[in-house]
Amino acid sequence: MNQFWILDYPPIPNSSGPWTTVRKIIRWYLILFMLGALKPLLICDVSAAERTKPILIGALTDSWGPTPGVVGLRDGLKERGYRENQDFVIGVRFTQGDIAALPQAARELVEQGTDILFTVNPAPAKAAQMATSRIPIVFYGTGDPIGLGLIKSFAHPGGNITGVTELDLELDSKRLEIFKEMIPGLTRVLFPYDPSDAFSVAQAKIYREGARRLKIVLIEKTEVTQKEAQANFDTIRKNEVHGIVVPRSLSFNIPGLALEAMSQKRIPTMFFGPWYVDQGGLASYGPDFYQSGRQAARLVDKILKGTNPREIPVEVNNNIEFVVNLKVATAFGIKIVPEALYKATRVIR
Repeated sequence: MNQFWILDYPPIPNSSGPWTTVRKIIRWYLILFMLGALKPLLICDVSAAERTKPILIGALTDSWGPTPGVVGLRDGLKERGYRENQDFVIGVRFTQGDIAALPQAARELVEQGTDILFTVNPAPAKAAQMATSRIPIVFYGTGDPIGLGLIKSFAHPGGNITGVTELDLELDSKRLEIFKEMIPGLTRVLFPYDPSDAFSVAQAKIYREGARRLKIVLIEKTEVTQKEAQANFDTIRKNEVHGIVVPRSLSFNIPGLALEAMSQKRIPTMFFGPWYVDQGGLASYGPDFYQSGRQAARLVDKILKGTNPREIPVEVNNNIEFVVNLKVATAFGIKIVPEALYKATRVIR
């Protein structure tokens, strides 16, 4: 069985039809990537010359399967001469928007002999940090690794962790500014988020400050259950909300619900990355997640060659894209200011 699965469907809310059964199976399914029993390795043992089995990389994410960054990691390692299933194997543990399940998922990866943990998004990175102080951790998509307590500094991360950050908090203010430039009359913006997610709370503060500066009414909706999140989106009315900005966290599938609201209620939605725009979202301002994974491959390579993660500086993915789906805008009758389109990195027509 191929140890690396790419699941080609977006994180959208559960619905009737064939995907319902698939999602129920996937919810508890861990892609088994161990090729045999393996004793836990010390950090310095990862690159041992006498290694006879593939390095086991456990990817932990709150998504619905392998993310673009995980694919980027795989491709980046292959570009560096590593052979998949011979030199390395990637297994993905995903919790489908359930951040409360992440600590247990991280512990399971540790217990099953993972050599390197690769984390996607802030909450999985914290869960991995709590699960082990010994196994190397490489993150991407943390946004604020110092504020989250993951590292001591970019130059000297400390501990057993390093990675690629995308500085999402710094991008939030600009994201809101671009959103207002795009949509005429955008004065009421919804920001739905899980208050138990530390990074989402930090984002709410940034959006709050940006909204005051831009004279936007920020409508904050805190959601503590999947049912509440769904109910909040079900009751949204276009005349009450002019647009939606989406948190980086996948808790309760809020980005997927926003994508659905975009489709069903034609409410302009600004996402944090281009993947959602490719799936039918209106616009995004943020990093190329695939590129973050490819950058992370360089850090994994250093660890495999014997460098301690604490000595590997955290890198920044500066490849920021502003993507607009003009096809969606036209179909839904959403007017976009032409000057904003000129600034787009990519326009889907």
